[in-house]
Amino acid sequence: MKLFLTRAVIALRRGKDWLSAQAIFAVLALLQLLPAKNAIDVVDRVARRIGPLTPRQKLAMENLRRAYPEKSEEEREAIARDMWGNMARLAAEYVFLDELFDLDPDAPTPGTIEVAGTDIFADLRDNPRPFIVFTAHTGNFELLPIAAAAYGLNVTALFRPPNNPYVAERIFKARRTRMGHLVPSHAGAAWTLARTLDNGGAVGMLVDQKFHKGVTTAFFGLPVKTNPLLAKLQRQYDCEVFPARSIRLPDGRFRLEIEPAVSIPRDSQGRVDVAATAQMLNDKVETWVREHPGQWQWFHDRWAIKHTL
Repeated sequence: MKLFLTRAVIALRRGKDWLSAQAIFAVLALLQLLPAKNAIDVVDRVARRIGPLTPRQKLAMENLRRAYPEKSEEEREAIARDMWGNMARLAAEYVFLDELFDLDPDAPTPGTIEVAGTDIFADLRDNPRPFIVFTAHTGNFELLPIAAAAYGLNVTALFRPPNNPYVAERIFKARRTRMGHLVPSHAGAAWTLARTLDNGGAVGMLVDQKFHKGVTTAFFGLPVKTNPLLAKLQRQYDCEVFPARSIRLPDGRFRLEIEPAVSIPRDSQGRVDVAATAQMLNDKVETWVREHPGQWQWFHDRWAIKHTL
């Protein structure tokens, strides 16, 4: 009887996931009937209205109150609306990725996408070596590995699949066609990334998510757990580490930035300081988020407060 109930619960959960996924796919299919700019603008406007009505809004607002105690509630609500618009655009941009991504490193003038740090891309391409690039869930962060590929770089990217397995499968297929090798953040992912660096390859990582077994650090002055994987990989391979980010610009444009390699903190014996390195990552991401707060995903449970709401 217990086995039957367990299977029934699993079947119901899968059914719910399947229905949710079909609804999402139907909306995306409808968007394809519109010109790209019109479709993306429409979902932006709709999301700014619907997003604040969803359960995730409560978590987003509590995160904003903790991160920006000096701001008014109206200012925090405006940031949340920008966030929902950014998230809707990100989803719609999957549909029109081939049309939107017009980056040509040899073009005399930029199109929809401009790049800052082209000399770094060129150096990494012309002088192959292992390196790590890290980013955060800002702007359309999915464009970064595609841009790297446009410059002749193949980056093995670590990513966290969505909880819905049907949505995760669709996104994985879409990413795999343009974004190089992808590694889901499951057991064994660290070994895959290590092998990539060991073979002289490049690794990309998102570093702004909660990690239960991480090191204790601070983000916006509040305690968080941060994944130590980047620091441990750097300690093992002594490779360069580059910050990179995506910034959403007006009129549907983007600026992709890769910054010079950061200096990795070390202890008194010259070894990589894992905790200090994790803190450095948080500090860099916080700088990015403060510059464009509406382009970060505030509904992440970064401070592990969901259970208190």
